[in-house]
Amino acid sequence: MDGITAITQRMAAIQATVATLAPPAPRPAAPSASGAAFGAVLEQAVARSTPAPAAAAKPAAVFVDGVPADLAAYGNGRIPGDALEPVGSTGHKLWAPAAGALEDVLAAAARDGVTIGITDSYRSYDAQVDVAERKGLYSQGGLAAKPGTSPHGWGLAVDLKLDATAQAWMRANGGRFGFVEDTPREPWHWVYRG
Repeated sequence: MDGITAITQRMAAIQATVATLAPPAPRPAAPSASGAAFGAVLEQAVARSTPAPAAAAKPAAVFVDGVPADLAAYGNGRIPGDALEPVGSTGHKLWAPAAGALEDVLAAAARDGVTIGITDSYRSYDAQVDVAERKGLYSQGGLAAKPGTSPHGWGLAVDLKLDATAQAWMRANGGRFGFVEDTPREPWHWVYRG
């Protein structure tokens, strides 16, 4: 929906700019000062209304009740591998906007001399059951969400390998990339909220 709003606003801005331009006068046989002036004004107006080339567009993050709209039909933990995107060459997969944002996190951290690793990402329903059996449910003092409710099952959560420097970097910068630390007993667990 944000994309449609942005396009509508951009079209209105262009129409307003065009409306301020005087229609071209008939061309005289020889160039005149007024013709040259109009050409300069037209060139400036076009330059102002033409956006600068954007970086590669990333998929828009569209959520319905906190669930990625394009994955909701599959169900938590039941998303086919080809519906998720790889996070660079890490071997991990997430929902496409989350994967792109995490790649940006890793690159920005590396530019700052910080190393961040990934220990877990998308979790199938069966993997969620396994984690709950091994680590216990969070509601009972363990470290696992009830199977079928984990943000890992939507490709939104990632468990990161963080030393103290990387943890401080994520706390200072994760939000810029749409990631939040939302589980008090799990400082390694970060969820993409867009």
